[in-house]
Amino acid sequence: MLKLKILLTFFAPLILGFTACRMEKSPALVGEKGDDSSTITDEAAKLSIAKVLQENGDLSVEERVALYLRLKKESPNAYNFENEDEMTMYGYSLLWSGENEEALAIFKLIVSQFPDSSNPYDSLGEAYMVLGNTEQAIANYEKSLELNPDNFNAEDQIELMKHPEKALEKPTDKFAKVFTAKEYREDLDQLGNKLLEVHPNALKFITEEDFWKVVEEKKSLVTDQTTYAEFNWHCTEIIANLNCSHTSMGRFNQENEMLPLSLRFPIQVRWVNDQLFVIDPLNNEKNVAIKDEILSINGVPVAEVIGDIYKHISSQGYVETTKKHAFNTWATGMIPFALGFPETYEVTVNGKVAPIVLNQAESYQNLYRDPSIASCGEPLCLEMLDNNKTAILTVSSFNFYPWNNLNVFEEYIDKSFVEITEKGVENLIVDVRFNGGGSPESSIYLLRYLVNQPFTYSSIAGYEGKEELSETQKPKAPFENAFKGQCYFLIDGNGNSTTGHFMSMVKVLNLGVIVGEELGSNQFCSAGQTVCRLSNTKLQYYVANNTHVTTATSLPDEVGILPDHYVTQGIDDYLNKVDRVKQFTIGLINE
Repeated sequence: MLKLKILLTFFAPLILGFTACRMEKSPALVGEKGDDSSTITDEAAKLSIAKVLQENGDLSVEERVALYLRLKKESPNAYNFENEDEMTMYGYSLLWSGENEEALAIFKLIVSQFPDSSNPYDSLGEAYMVLGNTEQAIANYEKSLELNPDNFNAEDQIELMKHPEKALEKPTDKFAKVFTAKEYREDLDQLGNKLLEVHPNALKFITEEDFWKVVEEKKSLVTDQTTYAEFNWHCTEIIANLNCSHTSMGRFNQENEMLPLSLRFPIQVRWVNDQLFVIDPLNNEKNVAIKDEILSINGVPVAEVIGDIYKHISSQGYVETTKKHAFNTWATGMIPFALGFPETYEVTVNGKVAPIVLNQAESYQNLYRDPSIASCGEPLCLEMLDNNKTAILTVSSFNFYPWNNLNVFEEYIDKSFVEITEKGVENLIVDVRFNGGGSPESSIYLLRYLVNQPFTYSSIAGYEGKEELSETQKPKAPFENAFKGQCYFLIDGNGNSTTGHFMSMVKVLNLGVIVGEELGSNQFCSAGQTVCRLSNTKLQYYVANNTHVTTATSLPDEVGILPDHYVTQGIDDYLNKVDRVKQFTIGLINE
């Protein structure tokens, strides 16, 4: 599905499931006779037409299509009819929830409105494919491919439907696959050119000369014996050189899937304060123990191994906390890639004289979350402490969008601040650790409960050429029951995209005390994604295609939002499940 290029204005690692919660009626359907284009435009320029259709989900899909066409005729300037992407996401919300016939009708509508665009035909082809209409699916995929010869998704789906007997190539099948040096070099040139062509800020953090120097270095390393896995690792370094968290090969997912278990690093480790500790010996409990410090792997000092791996991890600007968390998640897979896939591993351990040969891996885990940081299991939580004088509002996702479930976020935040007000909370801890980002609308909504003066969220930068300001560029006033007490904010290197925007406003508006480590993002963001694929190796990667900047432009673009108190989780905190950052913050409050 070639949809990542238009999925989210602010990319987040995960797309939450679409909710069935029903919103209030759109203004377009309230007092219809008195509504006209000029009135609506004065109230809120370019309302979301996809949101109108979603809010009127009780209508049949035929009635929703008719509503769309009527509003376009009667109020052409009131809604964002030019926004193909948002309508596409509405169509996919139906398809992903199993409402296939309704999705088909919406994709037909989008095709009729954007007949010269490739993507609607791709979506329509997918809907027909889900419904089992192969003939129409192929016809629409072929039309999409005609309009965009680079649409490899359409190319693949056509091939699969025409030749269902062909087995799909699995990631593990590609691991040891070999291409010619000529094919590798052609793909590396294509990768370099495409990154510079698509990414709007490709050379913000690296010079063009240095960028191409890395490409040429990788071209000199490939041979006719280079495996796909080795080539993949070369490409990750080229991509990571753009220093953009929205530009990658899908984090480490491709590499993780293709790596054979027998080649994995056979113990779970964690990089903490420039030391590598064993946190689970797995089937090597007779060789190493929990909390052993590893000094070298196969004769290479661990600092050198980590340093090489960091070159291959995409992050924003020069932020390294994001890289640390990525390594700690994927360590059993990243170490083999960095060391060239050794068949055996030998480690030196602090306090032990002789090197230790490890048993081959039999199992592993990708450690996505620090167990010492308690999770309520939901993206939004409110907890009361200290006789209700202190509250902790956990916001581990801003992944709530107007075309999907923004109302869920707004309702929860509204309810939380009613409770905060009623209980007389004096200290509010806002925990945005592990928050990978989401919509600007959710970020703005929360800020309006924390500020004491109007603010403007989005800078004009990146929006040049638009005739009117977007909603995020218009001044926003505090809510009537905005919090009046002392705020504290907990951050970490997992905070990306919109979380950087949110915290940049917290920083420049001086909304409270910030505790933790350097955030993984800031006020500057190259966002969106175009899905690309190399011609010979078919390696797939994702490139940011637009720019979003908050008004906190006085902050540096190359580093993440910095805390007022730098506090990290030590190895003992991790092993004993102690949330050091939260404990420190509560200590500040008690002082």
